Amino acid sequence: MKEQLAKYAFTALAATLTATAHAAAPEVKAYVEPDSILIGDRFTYTIEVEKDLVQSVAFPEFSPDPRSGIELVESLPPDTLERDGRHLRVRKRYTMAAFEEGRIGMGTAEVLYADKNIVDTLRSRDSIFLNVATFQIDSTSHPIFDIKPQKRLPFRYAEIGGYISWAALAILLVGVLVFALSRWLARRGKSIGDLFKPAPPQPPHVVAIKALETLHNQKLWQNNRHKAYYSGLSDILRTYLSGRYGIGAMEMTTDEIAEAVRTIDLPKKAESDLVSVLRDADLAKFAKMQHDPEQNEADYNKAYYFVEETKQVEESRVADEDEIINNLNKPDNA
Repeated sequence: MKEQLAKYAFTALAATLTATAHAAAPEVKAYVEPDSILIGDRFTYTIEVEKDLVQSVAFPEFSPDPRSGIELVESLPPDTLERDGRHLRVRKRYTMAAFEEGRIGMGTAEVLYADKNIVDTLRSRDSIFLNVATFQIDSTSHPIFDIKPQKRLPFRYAEIGGYISWAALAILLVGVLVFALSRWLARRGKSIGDLFKPAPPQPPHVVAIKALETLHNQKLWQNNRHKAYYSGLSDILRTYLSGRYGIGAMEMTTDEIAEAVRTIDLPKKAESDLVSVLRDADLAKFAKMQHDPEQNEADYNKAYYFVEETKQVEESRVADEDEIINNLNKPDNA
């Protein structure tokens, strides 16, 4: 009976000691290495925690006050230094630099601790101090002098002679090239100034034809973009009328354009096709009408042939054609 009582007592004591051990809070220790540095040097701030396996700790995100003269350089990840069963020793290191002279107090290290229903802040036992020294200047053995003025050296041609020679050679080569080019252009009745003249603007019908072909290749109405297709057709025709006949078609309604083109000597079919395409474009843009594929292609062809039928023929070409006709009509004197 006594043996059983002793056994129960030993078991209860062991359970009590185990619970006490589990309930013990982690121990926090902090230090700096080295604890004495020169101003501007780096040092390591280390926090070590001894804790149970199931206990959780969170190290601080160190952000020193700039007025303290301490700056954080790098925050290294935590690492485990020792593990013995359930016992762990964890370390967190920070690389820092000091820029103020004197004995700097860094206070105690703080770690957030959580275990079951416990959340607390643990602190290290002792405060941390860092000694920062500066460079000492012995003015008795090393005299201090004023800043010396800038020293002026005499000019030497050899310093820039090479650059001048190469520049002269380059200018000579450019002159020879310009002379040769001007002679070559002169034999063709041109001058160097002709090379820098802007290209003459393209005739309105050339611009319009290119724009129509680009619009056709975009396949807008084939992708149900009827409004964009007819807006393109309308803008191309209006721009062509403005460039070809000087009509402000971009700011005019379809009826105003129809009234304006009646004063121009246009073929009746061309005038009718122009007004037809513009009215179909108005229906597509404002009434959201979707014309059938045949009508879409027909309106494109009307716009294309309107530009072809009304384009301005070059005067030199007309003169050449008239000369050929006159030569054909002359009697053969042979």
